[in-house]
Amino acid sequence: MTSEIVSEASPSRTRAMRAADQALAAKRAIYEDEISNLILAGFALARETGELEPKVGAIVSKAGLSNKTFYRHFPSKDLFLLAMLEEGIGLLRSYLEHRIETSNSPLVRIQNFIEGVLAQALDPDSAAKTRPFAISRARLAERFPNEVRETEYQLIALLAREIENAQKSKEIQNSSPERDARLIYNLAMSWVERELVTPTPSSKEDADHLVAFALHGLNRS
Repeated sequence: MTSEIVSEASPSRTRAMRAADQALAAKRAIYEDEISNLILAGFALARETGELEPKVGAIVSKAGLSNKTFYRHFPSKDLFLLAMLEEGIGLLRSYLEHRIETSNSPLVRIQNFIEGVLAQALDPDSAAKTRPFAISRARLAERFPNEVRETEYQLIALLAREIENAQKSKEIQNSSPERDARLIYNLAMSWVERELVTPTPSSKEDADHLVAFALHGLNRS
């Protein structure tokens, strides 16, 4: 008798579980939309004001949401800023990947990567988007060292791959791909951060010189 009851109840339980899964999926979709809208609002305010830390009230107003919604997803503003940084690094990676793919030459691909990083300071629109992160990066790196290191490693690994390919194709000699990628990335990003906070930024000629300097370092004998 018990087995018959279980057998009869099983289809109903399956339907109930499916209904629960659908409800959870719907809620997840809503939450993902809310998070996306908050981050987009943060980017928009950062671009408009030049600051990465607008008030929560301004963020939720821009996103058309509430303070309760903000704190449901981000218990602190630092965690929100970290989410923005991760999203920004992801967008930069996609941009750099696109630049890299325009050439089949590993050495040119490396050059495209470095130029793409430097473009964050040279292009006015990119500079407006990047400046708030440059200003706040040090504080975020101190507050979330592992998370910031992990997001930046995505870019370093991308460059290391191209350096390794260039070494395999004999376009460069005696390279240490991961170490060289880390040094070049730090050099390029330090230049970008300095340019973004300098009242009179350097010229494109200086950026071109930095690219040539980095490529020369990779070609050391």
